Amino acid sequence: MKKVKGKANSTAEKEFVFEFKAGKHNCVLKVPLQFPVQQNISDLHGRLMLLHKIPCYIENELKSSLSSFIEKETILDYDREAELALQRLTNGDVDVNQLTNAWSRSYAETTLEHARPEEPSWDEDFADVYHELIHSPASDTLLNLEHNYFVSISELISERDMEIKKLQERQAAEMDKVMHELGNTLSDQDVNAVASQHFDAQQVLENKWASELKQVTCIQKQEYQEWVIKLHQDLQKSNNSSQINEEIKVQSSQLSEAADSGARMFEEQPQLEESFTIHLGAQLKTMHNLRLVRADVLDFCKHRHHGSSGAKLRRLQTALSLYSSSLCGLVLLVDNRVNSYSGIKRDFATVAKECTDFHFHCLEEQLEEVQQVVLYARAQRSSKQKEQPEVHRNGDDKSKNIERNPSNILPGEFYISRHSNLSEVHVVFHLCVDDNVRSGNITARDPAIMGLRNILKVCCTHDVTTVTIPLLLVHDMSEEMTIPWCLKRAELVFKCVKGFMMEMASWDGGISRTVQFLVPKSISEEMFYQLSNMLPQIFRVSSTLTLTSKH
Repeated sequence: MKKVKGKANSTAEKEFVFEFKAGKHNCVLKVPLQFPVQQNISDLHGRLMLLHKIPCYIENELKSSLSSFIEKETILDYDREAELALQRLTNGDVDVNQLTNAWSRSYAETTLEHARPEEPSWDEDFADVYHELIHSPASDTLLNLEHNYFVSISELISERDMEIKKLQERQAAEMDKVMHELGNTLSDQDVNAVASQHFDAQQVLENKWASELKQVTCIQKQEYQEWVIKLHQDLQKSNNSSQINEEIKVQSSQLSEAADSGARMFEEQPQLEESFTIHLGAQLKTMHNLRLVRADVLDFCKHRHHGSSGAKLRRLQTALSLYSSSLCGLVLLVDNRVNSYSGIKRDFATVAKECTDFHFHCLEEQLEEVQQVVLYARAQRSSKQKEQPEVHRNGDDKSKNIERNPSNILPGEFYISRHSNLSEVHVVFHLCVDDNVRSGNITARDPAIMGLRNILKVCCTHDVTTVTIPLLLVHDMSEEMTIPWCLKRAELVFKCVKGFMMEMASWDGGISRTVQFLVPKSISEEMFYQLSNMLPQIFRVSSTLTLTSKH
């Protein structure tokens, strides 16, 4: 037996001897084996049969002998190592306490009964407490308290806007004076210096208000969560629950009066809405609700003061279903940059800041997390493209653009943000689209259409039972969007969504859902009625039809 040096694990070479008869000849097979044997015995037996041209009638005998030899020598090696370990323990070369601690730790780490239970997080505890309270008599108090915080933030934002407006007016007057003196006593450098000072002053003011708003929202969130936890604890400890319920009602009325006294009343714009009930499916049909709505996309996000019609009821419904299997989603069409600096993204971010989110991270923090995920995904995709360059080399401008901007997303891709502070929405799907959606030649394989399919699939797998989709795949109308353009685009989206809804049965087992098709406010009533006539023809509506004018 030869010891193999230079290896961490002690290995030994042993010779396997096998004698057999081939006709009148006595043959001996000698093979050196490394112990412990790492390879499969069947594979080793097959190699020996092939390399040494062993007769087939010896195959079973050879395998049995080889298995017995390996098992016997392995047991002898284990016994020898065990004797050496016991000898080291007897001689005091090994610390007994250290050895027992290592054994107990290994046993505890590999045995389920010793596994530590998962520690509940603060977010999970708060979610359970809130869900219990919002379905109790304290729901009215919770909503009024949230509304008070909303009014406070709204007043702070109004002060900020007023101060920024005054600064801009003052700077405009100063710039007019400077431009009037240009060429006489002032030069272009002087104008540039004044413009730079104005820009710096605006930045300082905006940063000051952003810091103050962030501080106020953090204080509100902490106060609200602590108050909710304390109220839940008081309800659990108290024996006289009726007395606490009366106190809750008193607090609710006081908060409601305070909110109504400071509310800025305004009249909501009329909203056209038409509702349908359909049954889809080949054998097992599932009922779904369809709505065609003419409204602004942000109307589903903006908070209304409780004095306005139905605002409190809509907010209550959203709060009741926050931690449920009946979530509400909204598709927001955005560009390929994951930020909130321009366009509809900036308008949505402004609405999201009007009320403190007491349950989830603010929109900026969620977008930062999305950016990190996008960068990681792009890095993974680039590494796979390097491994298989012939598959991914298409030479188009989009792939080149992604290489230059790895933080951008592609048309058809989307990211998700979660909210508890919006009027009628819990989940927002930010779907990336390009200028191609404004043309009239998109097909069912367009990235925007496939993005809608993926969004509906996410809705099925994550309990989003109500989703609002821009029917025309645009939020604003332009001159090229004529009546034929609108009808063609609506027909395409209707047919594609119908096909996707037929697939829902295989995604979620056939759960009833509500799909709202949203058209811009600038659509005329005549155009709206043409679209409402097209919908039942495509979906083959066989049930109720309701036309409402919602004020």
